Amino acid sequence: MPATAPNRSAATPRGARSAIRRRIQRRRLATAWTEEILGWCDGRWWALRVPVLVYLAYAWIRHTQLPTYQSLFKGLNLGIHELGHFVFAGLGEMPAVLGGSFLQCFVPILAIFMFLYQRDYFGIAFSFGWLGTNYFEVAVYAGDAVLKRLPLVTPGGGEPIHDWNYLLGNYGWLRHTETIAGAHAAMGHLCMALSLAAGGWLTWLMFRSALRRRLETGL
Repeated sequence: MPATAPNRSAATPRGARSAIRRRIQRRRLATAWTEEILGWCDGRWWALRVPVLVYLAYAWIRHTQLPTYQSLFKGLNLGIHELGHFVFAGLGEMPAVLGGSFLQCFVPILAIFMFLYQRDYFGIAFSFGWLGTNYFEVAVYAGDAVLKRLPLVTPGGGEPIHDWNYLLGNYGWLRHTETIAGAHAAMGHLCMALSLAAGGWLTWLMFRSALRRRLETGL
């Protein structure tokens, strides 16, 4: 007798049904998420968000035109950077030096998760913009590792240490300075794009909700 082909008729429908169920679940999740955001935007004042987005767009342009541009976040970012050195000082010299740039990028990430927990979606978008300014600043600092032209801040006194010259020099990576700086700058551009795209969308939803209310009430 000729060999019978394996019966795959049962396995194929099961696989197809599983794929369909997954697609349905993803659509339901996306729908629920969209409805939650629409509900969150309803009744919120869009005009308050516009100046924030305008400044973030301006800061992005300025950072692109002039890498050493100092945004309104500069003082806060620098304070967190210096705090990072003290926070990680007990772990040794290398963690203490790295801690400055690490903490100034990590705190905005914490803010993103905090706003996510609070379901403050515009706060999330804003925090991505803030994170972007930190990446731009770290890119400039890392890019200065070889030439060391930037003025250094030493709150505790003593001989100033150029963080990135120390870090890259210890690992023999000074020849990769431009690549590392470019990677941080790319992250800055990505964060700014996410911030403005998400923030602009949320602001548009707020405006549309306010316009609909005015049309419905005739005010």
